[in-house]
Amino acid sequence: MEEKKVNSFLDRLKQKAQNQTNYGGETEMTDAKMNAKDCPNCGAGRAKQDGLTHCAYCGFEFLTVKLTDGVYIKKEDNSI
Repeated sequence: MEEKKVNSFLDRLKQKAQNQTNYGGETEMTDAKMNAKDCPNCGAGRAKQDGLTHCAYCGFEFLTVKLTDGVYIKKEDNSI
């Protein structure tokens, strides 16, 4: 009769640890980059983010946003 080798609890944990994969998939190596833009008025650096309309240092307006009347938003006063 052949004897079956019984894996101990510790051996099973080691086996699971060796067989597991990364949660988010394999890591992709990319070159470092910086998404920054300088203010054309004062030269202050800022992160390139959507929705940032004015320079925090000099007040230069990067984006001009004009609201129009919509279903829930009014162009004049949205506080009421």
